[in-house]
Amino acid sequence: MDENQFLEDLRAQKREAYARLLEEYQKMVFNTCLSFVPNSADAEDIAQEVFVEVYNSISKFKGNSKLSTWIYRISVNKCLEFIRKRNTKKRFGFMQSLSAGSTPLDKTTYFAEFNHPGVQLERKEQQQTLFKAIDQLPESQKIVFTLHKIDGLSYKEVSEITKKSVSSVESLLFRAKRNLKQILTEYYKKEGR
Repeated sequence: MDENQFLEDLRAQKREAYARLLEEYQKMVFNTCLSFVPNSADAEDIAQEVFVEVYNSISKFKGNSKLSTWIYRISVNKCLEFIRKRNTKKRFGFMQSLSAGSTPLDKTTYFAEFNHPGVQLERKEQQQTLFKAIDQLPESQKIVFTLHKIDGLSYKEVSEITKKSVSSVESLLFRAKRNLKQILTEYYKKEGR
């Protein structure tokens, strides 16, 4: 089945096309979600939302980019939506604790569960530290760094997904690396290492 026929079958919501979509893109979507939200249960939930979104909005896909680029874009957006909601819940929980005297939500170990095939770090503590540092980056830097360094995409692919020029991607990646170095240096100074 060629790409055009595959897209037509997806638009016609044929079961076989959806099965092929899952088969071809499930790993990519899950790994992308896991890169942004390094908690496998949450990454699975987000990946499911991505495929529901792809299925429901395939008619909006114009073919101006590759299907994989479009799916990456949806994946990144769903991850960022999840992160924003999570951060809102944390702020709400903290505000509730101030007014009601309850304990705030503790998300300090949220990044403890991490098993991403694209990153081979020796110790779980290093993983936690790195992903906490990545999480502190400005959103645009976090997206570019994650897609390029963790998911292994080229500058051109990151450019297509983020709808930024290659030079903007390079600039954001440079700033992300500089900021990560600063964040990690401060962390290790504080830890006395």
